[in-house]
Amino acid sequence: MDREKINEFLIEKGLFITAIFSILIIFTILIFIFAEALPAFKEYGFFQFMFGLDWMPSEDKYGVFSMIIGSLLVTFVALVMAVPLSLLCAVFTEEIAPNNVRVFLKPVIQTLAGIPSVVYGFFGLTVLVPLIRENFGGTGFSIFTASLILAVMILPTIMSVSQDAIKSVPHEFKEASFGLGSTHWQTIRKIILPAALPGIVTAIILGIGRAIGETLAVIMVAGNVVQIPGSIFDPVRTLTTNIALEMGYATGLHYNALFATAVILFIIIIILLIIANYIQNKHGMDLGGGTL
Repeated sequence: MDREKINEFLIEKGLFITAIFSILIIFTILIFIFAEALPAFKEYGFFQFMFGLDWMPSEDKYGVFSMIIGSLLVTFVALVMAVPLSLLCAVFTEEIAPNNVRVFLKPVIQTLAGIPSVVYGFFGLTVLVPLIRENFGGTGFSIFTASLILAVMILPTIMSVSQDAIKSVPHEFKEASFGLGSTHWQTIRKIILPAALPGIVTAIILGIGRAIGETLAVIMVAGNVVQIPGSIFDPVRTLTTNIALEMGYATGLHYNALFATAVILFIIIIILLIIANYIQNKHGMDLGGGTL
Protein backbone atom coordinates (compact mmCIF):
# COMPACT_ATOMS: atom_id res chain seq x y z
CA MET A 1 0.00 0.00 0.00
CA ASP A 2 2.85 2.38 0.90
CA ARG A 3 4.52 1.59 -2.41
CA GLU A 4 1.30 2.42 -4.26
CA LYS A 5 1.09 5.76 -2.46
CA ILE A 6 4.71 6.51 -3.31
CA ASN A 7 4.09 5.64 -6.97
CA GLU A 8 0.99 7.84 -7.07
CA PHE A 9 2.93 10.69 -5.44
CA LEU A 10 5.79 10.37 -7.93
CA ILE A 11 3.41 10.22 -10.92
CA GLU A 12 1.45 13.23 -9.66
CA LYS A 13 4.57 15.33 -9.09
CA GLY A 14 6.06 14.16 -12.39
CA LEU A 15 2.98 15.28 -14.30
CA PHE A 16 2.98 18.58 -12.40
CA ILE A 17 6.64 19.23 -13.23
CA THR A 18 6.00 18.34 -16.89
CA ALA A 19 3.08 20.77 -17.06
CA ILE A 20 5.11 23.58 -15.44
CA PHE A 21 8.03 22.86 -17.77
CA SER A 22 5.71 23.08 -20.81
CA ILE A 23 4.33 26.41 -19.61
CA LEU A 24 7.85 27.75 -19.07
CA ILE A 25 8.87 26.73 -22.60
CA ILE A 26 5.83 28.51 -24.07
CA PHE A 27 6.56 31.67 -22.08
CA THR A 28 10.23 31.56 -23.05
CA ILE A 29 9.31 31.39 -26.74
CA LEU A 30 6.82 34.26 -26.35
CA ILE A 31 9.33 36.44 -24.49
CA PHE A 32 11.93 35.81 -27.20
CA ILE A 33 9.50 36.66 -30.02
CA PHE A 34 8.22 39.83 -28.33
CA ALA A 35 11.76 40.95 -27.45
CA GLU A 36 12.92 40.55 -31.06
CA ALA A 37 9.80 42.33 -32.36
CA LEU A 38 10.02 45.31 -30.00
CA PRO A 39 12.57 47.34 -32.07
CA ALA A 40 10.25 47.18 -35.10
CA PHE A 41 7.25 48.35 -33.08
CA LYS A 42 9.30 51.17 -31.51
CA GLU A 43 10.66 52.32 -34.86
CA TYR A 44 7.54 51.94 -36.95
CA GLY A 45 4.65 51.94 -34.45
CA PHE A 46 2.37 49.02 -33.63
CA PHE A 47 -0.77 50.29 -35.37
CA GLN A 48 1.12 51.62 -38.36
CA PHE A 49 2.81 48.24 -38.69
CA MET A 50 -0.46 46.31 -38.30
CA PHE A 51 -2.60 48.47 -40.60
CA GLY A 52 0.00 49.59 -43.11
CA LEU A 53 -0.51 48.43 -46.69
CA ASP A 54 3.06 48.59 -47.99
CA TRP A 55 5.67 45.91 -47.35
CA MET A 56 8.89 47.09 -48.98
CA PRO A 57 11.90 46.28 -46.80
CA SER A 58 14.28 47.97 -49.25
CA GLU A 59 12.51 51.28 -48.51
CA ASP A 60 11.96 50.57 -44.79
CA LYS A 61 8.19 50.29 -45.28
CA TYR A 62 6.59 47.58 -43.16
CA GLY A 63 2.84 47.07 -43.20
CA VAL A 64 1.17 43.70 -42.81
CA PHE A 65 -2.51 44.53 -43.17
CA SER A 66 -2.77 43.00 -46.65
CA MET A 67 -1.13 39.82 -45.31
CA ILE A 68 -3.54 39.73 -42.37
CA ILE A 69 -6.42 39.90 -44.85
CA GLY A 70 -4.77 37.20 -46.97
CA SER A 71 -4.28 34.87 -43.99
CA LEU A 72 -7.85 35.33 -42.76
CA LEU A 73 -9.37 34.86 -46.22
CA VAL A 74 -7.37 31.72 -46.99
CA THR A 75 -8.31 30.26 -43.58
CA PHE A 76 -11.97 31.29 -43.84
CA VAL A 77 -12.48 29.86 -47.34
CA ALA A 78 -10.73 26.63 -46.28
CA LEU A 79 -13.06 26.34 -43.28
CA VAL A 80 -16.13 26.99 -45.44
CA MET A 81 -15.12 24.02 -47.57
CA ALA A 82 -13.78 21.72 -44.85
CA VAL A 83 -16.17 22.13 -41.90
CA PRO A 84 -19.43 20.97 -43.57
CA LEU A 85 -17.67 18.06 -45.28
CA SER A 86 -15.90 17.07 -42.05
CA LEU A 87 -19.11 17.16 -40.01
CA LEU A 88 -21.00 15.16 -42.62
CA CYS A 89 -18.22 12.56 -42.66
CA ALA A 90 -18.19 12.44 -38.85
CA VAL A 91 -21.97 12.01 -38.63
CA PHE A 92 -22.02 9.40 -41.37
CA THR A 93 -19.11 7.43 -39.91
CA GLU A 94 -20.41 7.46 -36.34
CA GLU A 95 -24.20 7.33 -36.76
CA ILE A 96 -25.08 5.91 -40.16
CA ALA A 97 -22.30 3.82 -41.67
CA PRO A 98 -22.26 0.05 -41.08
CA ASN A 99 -19.47 -1.36 -38.95
CA ASN A 100 -17.38 -2.65 -41.84
CA VAL A 101 -17.59 0.70 -43.64
CA ARG A 102 -16.67 2.58 -40.45
CA VAL A 103 -13.63 0.40 -39.83
CA PHE A 104 -12.42 1.08 -43.39
CA LEU A 105 -13.39 4.74 -43.77
CA LYS A 106 -11.93 6.33 -40.64
CA PRO A 107 -8.30 5.11 -41.11
CA VAL A 108 -8.40 6.10 -44.78
CA ILE A 109 -9.44 9.68 -43.97
CA GLN A 110 -6.98 9.90 -41.08
CA THR A 111 -4.19 8.90 -43.48
CA LEU A 112 -4.63 12.33 -45.09
CA ALA A 113 -3.27 13.91 -41.89
CA GLY A 114 0.00 12.00 -42.28
CA ILE A 115 0.81 13.22 -45.78
CA PRO A 116 3.62 15.85 -45.67
CA SER A 117 2.59 19.40 -46.53
CA VAL A 118 5.20 19.57 -49.31
CA VAL A 119 3.33 16.74 -51.07
CA TYR A 120 0.08 18.69 -50.86
CA GLY A 121 1.86 21.78 -52.14
CA PHE A 122 3.47 19.90 -55.03
CA PHE A 123 0.09 18.39 -55.98
CA GLY A 124 -1.49 21.85 -55.89
CA LEU A 125 1.34 23.32 -57.95
CA THR A 126 1.28 20.68 -60.68
CA VAL A 127 -2.43 19.81 -60.81
CA LEU A 128 -4.67 22.43 -59.19
CA VAL A 129 -2.89 25.59 -60.34
CA PRO A 130 -3.07 24.71 -64.09
CA LEU A 131 -6.65 23.45 -63.63
CA ILE A 132 -7.82 26.67 -62.00
CA ARG A 133 -5.89 28.78 -64.51
CA GLU A 134 -7.64 27.07 -67.41
CA ASN A 135 -11.13 27.18 -65.92
CA PHE A 136 -11.21 30.44 -63.94
CA GLY A 137 -8.50 32.56 -65.54
CA GLY A 138 -5.64 34.36 -63.88
CA THR A 139 -2.39 32.69 -62.96
CA GLY A 140 -3.97 29.87 -60.96
CA PHE A 141 -2.02 30.95 -57.87
CA SER A 142 -4.80 32.22 -55.65
CA ILE A 143 -6.73 32.21 -52.40
CA PHE A 144 -9.02 29.53 -53.78
CA THR A 145 -6.15 27.18 -54.67
CA ALA A 146 -4.51 27.58 -51.26
CA SER A 147 -7.84 27.16 -49.48
CA LEU A 148 -8.63 24.01 -51.43
CA ILE A 149 -5.32 22.47 -50.37
CA LEU A 150 -5.81 23.56 -46.75
CA ALA A 151 -9.36 22.19 -46.70
CA VAL A 152 -8.04 18.73 -47.53
CA MET A 153 -5.26 19.09 -44.95
CA ILE A 154 -7.54 20.08 -42.05
CA LEU A 155 -10.42 17.74 -42.92
CA PRO A 156 -9.01 14.68 -41.03
CA THR A 157 -8.40 16.73 -37.87
CA ILE A 158 -11.87 18.26 -37.75
CA MET A 159 -13.54 14.98 -38.66
CA SER A 160 -11.70 12.88 -36.05
CA VAL A 161 -12.31 15.26 -33.15
CA SER A 162 -15.93 15.83 -34.20
CA GLN A 163 -16.50 12.10 -34.42
CA ASP A 164 -15.14 11.64 -30.90
CA ALA A 165 -17.44 14.43 -29.69
CA ILE A 166 -20.46 12.77 -31.32
CA LYS A 167 -19.46 9.41 -29.88
CA SER A 168 -19.26 10.88 -26.36
CA VAL A 169 -22.89 12.06 -26.37
CA PRO A 170 -24.71 9.91 -23.75
CA HIS A 171 -26.72 7.08 -25.27
CA GLU A 172 -29.64 8.04 -23.01
CA PHE A 173 -30.12 11.22 -25.06
CA LYS A 174 -30.74 9.16 -28.19
CA GLU A 175 -33.00 6.70 -26.42
CA ALA A 176 -35.12 9.52 -24.99
CA SER A 177 -35.41 11.12 -28.42
CA PHE A 178 -36.44 7.85 -30.08
CA GLY A 179 -38.86 7.24 -27.23
CA LEU A 180 -40.59 10.55 -28.02
CA GLY A 181 -41.08 9.46 -31.63
CA SER A 182 -38.21 11.32 -33.30
CA THR A 183 -36.64 9.92 -36.44
CA HIS A 184 -32.94 9.13 -36.65
CA TRP A 185 -32.22 12.30 -38.62
CA GLN A 186 -34.23 14.44 -36.19
CA THR A 187 -32.27 12.93 -33.30
CA ILE A 188 -28.97 13.71 -35.04
CA ARG A 189 -29.98 17.28 -35.89
CA LYS A 190 -31.83 18.24 -32.70
CA ILE A 191 -30.04 16.21 -30.01
CA ILE A 192 -26.66 14.76 -30.99
CA LEU A 193 -25.13 17.71 -32.86
CA PRO A 194 -26.15 20.36 -30.26
CA ALA A 195 -24.88 18.15 -27.42
CA ALA A 196 -21.59 17.57 -29.26
CA LEU A 197 -21.16 21.26 -30.17
CA PRO A 198 -18.38 22.04 -27.64
CA GLY A 199 -16.29 19.19 -29.06
CA ILE A 200 -17.08 20.27 -32.61
CA VAL A 201 -15.97 23.82 -31.79
CA THR A 202 -12.73 22.38 -30.41
CA ALA A 203 -12.27 20.48 -33.70
CA ILE A 204 -12.78 23.70 -35.66
CA ILE A 205 -10.25 25.50 -33.42
CA LEU A 206 -7.67 22.82 -34.21
CA GLY A 207 -8.51 23.17 -37.90
CA ILE A 208 -8.06 26.94 -37.72
CA GLY A 209 -4.70 26.50 -36.03
CA ARG A 210 -3.54 24.09 -38.72
CA ALA A 211 -4.82 26.28 -41.56
CA ILE A 212 -3.56 29.65 -40.37
CA GLY A 213 -0.18 28.19 -39.42
CA GLU A 214 0.47 26.22 -42.59
CA THR A 215 3.41 27.59 -44.54
CA LEU A 216 5.02 25.33 -47.13
CA ALA A 217 1.91 24.26 -49.05
CA VAL A 218 0.60 27.84 -49.09
CA ILE A 219 3.93 29.21 -50.36
CA MET A 220 3.70 26.88 -53.36
CA VAL A 221 0.16 27.76 -54.48
CA ALA A 222 -0.94 31.15 -53.07
CA GLY A 223 1.13 33.37 -55.37
CA ASN A 224 2.89 35.36 -52.59
CA VAL A 225 1.82 38.80 -53.85
CA VAL A 226 1.51 41.50 -51.18
CA GLN A 227 -1.91 42.96 -52.00
CA ILE A 228 -5.49 43.12 -50.78
CA PRO A 229 -7.26 40.68 -53.11
CA GLY A 230 -10.30 41.61 -55.13
CA SER A 231 -11.58 38.05 -55.42
CA ILE A 232 -10.75 34.56 -54.22
CA PHE A 233 -8.93 33.94 -57.52
CA ASP A 234 -6.31 36.62 -56.81
CA PRO A 235 -2.86 35.76 -55.42
CA VAL A 236 -2.03 36.73 -51.82
CA ARG A 237 0.75 36.46 -49.29
CA THR A 238 -0.03 35.18 -45.81
CA LEU A 239 1.75 36.09 -42.57
CA THR A 240 3.44 32.70 -42.25
CA THR A 241 4.72 32.66 -45.82
CA ASN A 242 6.06 36.17 -45.41
CA ILE A 243 8.21 35.02 -42.49
CA ALA A 244 9.38 31.88 -44.27
CA LEU A 245 10.26 33.65 -47.53
CA GLU A 246 12.29 36.50 -46.06
CA MET A 247 13.81 35.24 -42.80
CA GLY A 248 16.80 33.71 -44.61
CA TYR A 249 18.23 37.05 -45.72
CA ALA A 250 16.62 39.61 -43.38
CA THR A 251 18.86 41.86 -41.28
CA GLY A 252 18.40 44.84 -39.00
CA LEU A 253 14.91 46.32 -38.83
CA HIS A 254 13.72 43.92 -41.52
CA TYR A 255 14.67 41.01 -39.24
CA ASN A 256 12.77 42.57 -36.32
CA ALA A 257 9.77 43.25 -38.57
CA LEU A 258 9.47 39.55 -39.33
CA PHE A 259 9.30 38.80 -35.62
CA ALA A 260 6.69 41.55 -35.34
CA THR A 261 4.76 39.69 -38.04
CA ALA A 262 4.87 36.61 -35.80
CA VAL A 263 3.49 38.71 -32.92
CA ILE A 264 0.57 39.85 -35.08
CA LEU A 265 -0.10 36.23 -36.04
CA PHE A 266 -0.02 35.26 -32.36
CA ILE A 267 -2.53 38.02 -31.50
CA ILE A 268 -4.89 36.86 -34.27
CA ILE A 269 -4.77 33.27 -33.00
CA ILE A 270 -5.45 34.44 -29.42
CA ILE A 271 -8.49 36.44 -30.60
CA LEU A 272 -9.84 33.42 -32.49
CA LEU A 273 -9.32 31.21 -29.41
CA ILE A 274 -11.15 33.71 -27.20
CA ILE A 275 -14.10 33.76 -29.60
CA ALA A 276 -14.18 29.95 -29.78
CA ASN A 277 -13.97 29.60 -25.98
CA TYR A 278 -16.80 32.10 -25.59
CA ILE A 279 -18.96 29.99 -27.90
CA GLN A 280 -18.08 26.84 -25.93
CA ASN A 281 -18.80 28.43 -22.55
CA LYS A 282 -22.04 30.00 -23.74
CA HIS A 283 -23.25 26.69 -25.09
CA GLY A 284 -22.23 24.97 -21.84
CA MET A 285 -24.32 27.44 -19.84
CA ASP A 286 -27.26 26.88 -22.20
CA LEU A 287 -27.02 23.13 -21.63
CA GLY A 288 -26.80 23.69 -17.88
CA GLY A 289 -29.91 25.82 -18.01
CA GLY A 290 -31.82 23.11 -19.83
CA THR A 291 -32.32 25.01 -23.09
CA LEU A 292 -31.25 22.07 -25.25
